[in-house]
Amino acid sequence: MGAILVRLSDVGPVAAAFWRVTLAAPVLAMLAGSRLTGTRLSAGHWTAILFAGLFFAADLASWHLGILYTKVANATLFGNASALMLPLWALVVLRQRIGWVQAVALALATVGGGILMGSSYELAPANLRGDMLSLLAGVLYTAYLLVVQDARQRMDSWSVLALTSVIAAPPLLAAALAMGEQVMPGDWLPVIAIALCSQVIGQGLLTYAIGWFSPLVLGLSLLVQPAVSALAGWLLFDEAMTATDGIGALLVAVALILVRMPARA
Repeated sequence: MGAILVRLSDVGPVAAAFWRVTLAAPVLAMLAGSRLTGTRLSAGHWTAILFAGLFFAADLASWHLGILYTKVANATLFGNASALMLPLWALVVLRQRIGWVQAVALALATVGGGILMGSSYELAPANLRGDMLSLLAGVLYTAYLLVVQDARQRMDSWSVLALTSVIAAPPLLAAALAMGEQVMPGDWLPVIAIALCSQVIGQGLLTYAIGWFSPLVLGLSLLVQPAVSALAGWLLFDEAMTATDGIGALLVAVALILVRMPARA
């Protein structure tokens, strides 16, 4: 729902990103509790958290800008490029081997996600700026997830997310002001919804999962979003899901089941 909420807000896109992390930070700190200050971290882990916050700020700024300059479907597709970048990182850089079951899962998820987004996807010259910004966001989000994996080795998910949110807020505010965006909202509901739905719940669950799953599983899980987008379009805008959409959603679901099976299966 992030892209829809950004469109509904009456502030600038980067300002919406600022309110997302700023309003969420106190809630995340409360959820972290004493663990936020009770964990002793090395200089390396503090550096990882710092870079994670900066990568996350750059990701949100790029993606929110991209949402305004291209179709929501394009922004969602390119913004989730990490769904394929994370498994490729695991294969090429980490040299992780995957079994044929996981390879099939990656193929099914790619095809399923493409089918779901295919009906509304449009790579047109008019959308090029937004497409490139969204693709940049996908690259930056991949970097964020990889750096956060290191931070999650020593801290719980709520503490990591609270700290990265606090770090991300100042550069987002500075960027919004430099671009001359409207920062103060007239209607607080969309920005509060972005903070709670996208940052506290969405990022909270994802940051928690980072400590438990491999880049391959995390990457494929991001492809759930096209299926959710199709369902949201049906419920909110009366956009009926076609048989083709159903096939795409089924392929993604099967992929998520297969990727958790042992390779010997």
